[in-house]
Amino acid sequence: MEEYDVLIIGAGPIGMACGIEAKKAGLKYVIIEKGALVNSLYNYPVFMTFFSTSQKLEIGEVPFVSISPKPNRNEAVEYYRRVAEKFDLQINLFEKVEEVNKVSKAAFEVRTSKRTYKTKNVIISTGFYDVPLLMDIPGENLPKVAHYYKDPHLYAFQNVVVIGANNSAIDAALETYRKGAKVTLVIRNAEIGSYVKYWVRPDIENRIKEGEIKAYFNAEVTAIAEDTVTIKTQQETLTLENDFVIAMTGYKPDFAMLRKLGVQLEGESSAPAYNPETMETSLPGLYLAGVVCGGMDTHKWFIENSRVHAEQIFKHITLQH
Repeated sequence: MEEYDVLIIGAGPIGMACGIEAKKAGLKYVIIEKGALVNSLYNYPVFMTFFSTSQKLEIGEVPFVSISPKPNRNEAVEYYRRVAEKFDLQINLFEKVEEVNKVSKAAFEVRTSKRTYKTKNVIISTGFYDVPLLMDIPGENLPKVAHYYKDPHLYAFQNVVVIGANNSAIDAALETYRKGAKVTLVIRNAEIGSYVKYWVRPDIENRIKEGEIKAYFNAEVTAIAEDTVTIKTQQETLTLENDFVIAMTGYKPDFAMLRKLGVQLEGESSAPAYNPETMETSLPGLYLAGVVCGGMDTHKWFIENSRVHAEQIFKHITLQH
């Protein structure tokens, strides 16, 4: 059994920032990631542009130089790969954490799909992008339904229904429309989401106004079939011809591990309880970092405002070490 001072779950930007701090502190650490490096960013739409500027996405004091003030997904993936190389971070990719147990006052046992580790501290930095929120409607499991959107070319000249009101849905609607898709946007509320990027909002509003993208507000998809989609509005129920459904219904953190470890989840957002100064949970030696701290409120924490979690955690760990 391999033994470490710190085991970090998740090789996203914040997990990497934790690895950098562990290395600076001279601690023996490992980062475990179930997918690719910065797996969530890898799964972002290919042409996505960040809301944040490149400076606010930097970790490890490594400059992030981008062509535009707001970098795109491809630039970010390359930047974080180069950061991992620069610090020679110990990251075990494509290895899924299956179980975490506190086996003594000062030790955890972490079992993965490949091996078992013993560690004094565990940092959970798993983000939220891996568990889509399902609609639980007939036909949601059909092959034509996607909860992740990557490239608009797949949808060229097709009848596409996009479900959702925020950035992911609006980007998918606009990009597929511009590749020749006939796009129908289905939004549960009365308007476009308040978090939509300010430079994108006029574009989608004008496309809807001009009738280039059909939008149903106060509506929901109630059933999906091979060639159709059923939409229920406040006035009527419609059945539309359909080739693909892009369900941008949101995502949630994986709470199962936190619950099993006894971490208290609070309020409607199921936000995990932790000390905001040290990021330690009620279980000594278990820390949280990044988006996972917000529970279902996935708009609370971003790379730019959670980078500091790494420094907070290791300031506390080194005092205990």
